Amino acid sequence: MTSSLSFDRRLELVAERSAALRSSVAGALDVPVPGCPEWTGRDLVAHLGEVHRSWALVVAVGPGAEPPDDEDVPERKPTGDLFDWSERSTELLLTALAAAGPNRRVWTWWGEPADAGAVARHQVQEATVHAWDAEDALGRAGALATEAAADGVDEFLSTSVPMLARWPEPVTAAVVVDEVPGGAWRVSLDPGGARLERVDPGGPHGAADVVLRGSASDLVLVFYRRRGIETLDVTGDSALAERFARSFPTD
Repeated sequence: MTSSLSFDRRLELVAERSAALRSSVAGALDVPVPGCPEWTGRDLVAHLGEVHRSWALVVAVGPGAEPPDDEDVPERKPTGDLFDWSERSTELLLTALAAAGPNRRVWTWWGEPADAGAVARHQVQEATVHAWDAEDALGRAGALATEAAADGVDEFLSTSVPMLARWPEPVTAAVVVDEVPGGAWRVSLDPGGARLERVDPGGPHGAADVVLRGSASDLVLVFYRRRGIETLDVTGDSALAERFARSFPTD
């Protein structure tokens, strides 16, 4: 589905949120990260750098049936000063994306859209959620950065719903996700898969087993398992809402 962010703005947000993560954990590298069990601030910085380097190579290689092997990613693990390595990792990703432009076809784990623009869009969310993790580790996390969060619900559902090749229950269900005051989405679930469509926000959505309503920040944090379903306004089957929110890959 269509992003609310231009390609150039996506690159700017990847840079901004990555820098925010580094700034937050500076001097707190050994602090545990609640949203990433068994990780510390040091692990968070290393993870984001590895992700940036891996996707930089994916974008540079272009289309393919499989991603490049980990051993082909230059300096995939931190070397030398961690923050210097991290900054260079982010720059490698941004350089690869800028050189490719938004329309270059690339491998993606979510299938379609499989282009550099979609990678940039996803990396905004990767950096935004992990920057929030860094703040959470320090006990001062609030809402996600507004501009990134506003695009986050659509990005998450657009990439994740198609991954539910089979709804893992022998029932048919309909879930409406209503982001206040932005947009709304209807997810139809059955044993054969899942389908996503945009619907009118705030209005009648047709028959639905559950409606999840909340701010963009709250919805994204629930989908990425940083917050519980109780932080949303849930109408309908609360048990289904919990299962739905925990059904997605969060890589």
